[in-house]
Amino acid sequence: MKKYIILSVVLITISTTFAQSPVEDKIGSWFTYGASYRLTDKVSISNVVQSWHYEIPDNFNFLFTSLVFNYHVNSKLTASASYGFNDIDSGFNKPGTHTYENRFYEQLGYKQTIAKLPFDLRIRLEQRLLNKPEPTENVLHHRTRYRLGTKIKLNNTFFIRLHNEFIWTIQTNKNDGFTENRAYGAFGVNVFKSANVQVGYLNRKVKGLDLHRLQLGFFYKIDFRKTNN
Repeated sequence: MKKYIILSVVLITISTTFAQSPVEDKIGSWFTYGASYRLTDKVSISNVVQSWHYEIPDNFNFLFTSLVFNYHVNSKLTASASYGFNDIDSGFNKPGTHTYENRFYEQLGYKQTIAKLPFDLRIRLEQRLLNKPEPTENVLHHRTRYRLGTKIKLNNTFFIRLHNEFIWTIQTNKNDGFTENRAYGAFGVNVFKSANVQVGYLNRKVKGLDLHRLQLGFFYKIDFRKTNN
């Protein structure tokens, strides 16, 4: 019963009304591929590819790619470092040159079970090196991110994934500081033991915009420790 009460509260929290600006009127899409490779008891690597679109599945917005090195301190705590290269469109229905980004981040992830419900949180520091066109200039953004989530197991095949992430961009002489919130709820299917598919909804509030995105994700894990034994 506790699981369903928590689920109901979170879903009510992330549900929003649609706003009136053109970009907010559109239902966008957000495709994700994530893979994790466990090399040793302490070390793993992972990679993520995401493609964002202002509409389904049209009007390109953002391409995100990253490679992550993870050090597993213990079964609950993981420290990570990452590099990513990204392609950012000039804006909703705006012709123009794309912005390209080199992104670095440092992260701590922690897992804990409370009242038989598993929670995961991550704290991330990001350095975003943006090569902006017209006029051409390089801008450095610093961000902090905090995400809290849970995975509610329904049975051996189906689950529900929920998380909320708060993001803060620090103000500098070249860029404004602003906050962002991403609330996500999805229905997941374990297609086999090491992979799952998630279909869900993400609400993104940023710079006064209230954006609605449907998400489709495929997540895969492989443990090389087992193949080496």
